[in-house]
Amino acid sequence: MVKIAVTGKGGVGKTTLSGTLARMLARDGYDVLAIDADADMNLASSLGIEKAPQPLTDYKDLIEERAGEKGGMFNYNPKVDDVVNKFGVVGPDNVKMLVMGTVERGGSGCMCPASAFLKAFLRHVVLKDSSAVILDMEAGIEHLGRGTTRGIDLMIVVVEPGMRSIETAQRIKELSEGIEIKHLAAVINKGTSANIKPKLEELGIPVLGQIPYDPDLVEADFNGLSPIDVGGKWVDSVTEIKDRMLEMIAGFEKDN
Repeated sequence: MVKIAVTGKGGVGKTTLSGTLARMLARDGYDVLAIDADADMNLASSLGIEKAPQPLTDYKDLIEERAGEKGGMFNYNPKVDDVVNKFGVVGPDNVKMLVMGTVERGGSGCMCPASAFLKAFLRHVVLKDSSAVILDMEAGIEHLGRGTTRGIDLMIVVVEPGMRSIETAQRIKELSEGIEIKHLAAVINKGTSANIKPKLEELGIPVLGQIPYDPDLVEADFNGLSPIDVGGKWVDSVTEIKDRMLEMIAGFEKDN
């Protein structure tokens, strides 16, 4: 089983790439679970799912039962093996989907059980032998600080032309090294790689490929359609990226 996280700064196309990769892997014969771990929770539309499942963090009684303990303590390893079947939905190409939801902050009280529950799920989720988990992460780097991406086989950083996107990629790489994420790769969206690819390679982040601006993708978004159901040069580029991604992961496994 492979676990892939897709991250980057806001607005770079993480969710669109996540949903398209999930559908493509499913068409390749993988048993795919797509997890929406972004606070905006838009992965369903990218997958072609009309109604997203309720976020796991809404099931407060479940979290309290599984992760909470008497005396205000919490269980680091709650039971999570039935979560997909009970709280997920199945979309086009038989892609399973879950929405993680957001962990409340500030004056909302301690959310340690919810955080423990989500981390345990990401660590222990197991599907069939030939399976893939795609996580659409929230924008930025906060999820790395919470450690919710531990155990990821490959983290894909989506970047676009501009130094802010490069700086985010650099911070992601620096933080990932502290939470046992060994492999990063980048996808360049919305522009050419002439000036961006060398900067990423200087950071030690290999580039899987680049995705051109595609007006068909914009139209698909306005019409609420999944990009893979519309096609076009954007989807063609992601197909090549998916193939390189699988080759890269196979190389990791061979090295291990």
